[in-house]
Amino acid sequence: MKNRIKNLRNNVNMTQQQLADLVLVSSRTIISLEKGQYNPSVLLAYNIAQVFHISIEDLFIFKEEHENEE
Repeated sequence: MKNRIKNLRNNVNMTQQQLADLVLVSSRTIISLEKGQYNPSVLLAYNIAQVFHISIEDLFIFKEEHENEE
């Protein structure tokens, strides 16, 4: 599952470590999320969405949505 975490984080000049600290995970978790190598728990997805003041649906690109974009 793809996501917009890296773009959102870069837009507010936030480091991976800063985001990790805000959502109480390691920077490795954020790196894995940004690379699409890890699917977060619902709670982690919610917490990341809250940091950027958006919905979970706006944070993640679900498969059907991604296929329609191609």
